[in-house]
Amino acid sequence: MDINILVAEDDEHIGKTIKAFLLDAGYHVELCADGQTACERLYDKKFNLAILDIMLPGMDGQEILREFRKVSDVPVMMITALSGDSPQLKAFDNLADDFVAKPFSMQVLLKRAEALLRRSGSLQKELRLGALCLNRETFKAFWDGQELPLTLREFEILCLLANNENRVVPHDTMLTKIWGYDYYSSEGTVHTHIKNMRAKLPQNIIKTVRGVGYSLEIENEKA
Repeated sequence: MDINILVAEDDEHIGKTIKAFLLDAGYHVELCADGQTACERLYDKKFNLAILDIMLPGMDGQEILREFRKVSDVPVMMITALSGDSPQLKAFDNLADDFVAKPFSMQVLLKRAEALLRRSGSLQKELRLGALCLNRETFKAFWDGQELPLTLREFEILCLLANNENRVVPHDTMLTKIWGYDYYSSEGTVHTHIKNMRAKLPQNIIKTVRGVGYSLEIENEKA
């Protein structure tokens, strides 16, 4: 999945967290801490999505959006800690595609980014890896054309692993991304879901890396 996302956020912790989540979802991410740099990068490089904080040093997100809209219709999501309707209305007047108020859930941010990418045509509705096909619109999984009886949670886990094919996804990452920051549980929750998924898959494509996590490994001769 060759999708480039620009994130402009001057809060170091928030910026790095957004970037980490987007990277784990399989996207390429460039992080900028000031408005001027973000604006220059938008002109210099092709991005599929821009996520802009409104309150940026040097050049705020609204200014960047106005300038960018003169030359591009690439989806733009605005984020801000400012309260009230005014910042949101101004962003939409400047032709923003979405608006998220802080504090926000990273899972919600990912889903909204995915929706923007899908509407713009950047994100394929289906992800195919060998005999496996994942339909992100219907939340259904297929193996050689036959539907797999996965629960929604199992589908989400399989998508996370598929987006990180041949890379190990740690237990903690899976818990955070699938169940959320506020969900209190242990690795046993992940183990149980993986065990159930393996019983439903025709092949053992989910590999265990003991003490770390899981990875998805699929032979692609049937792709």
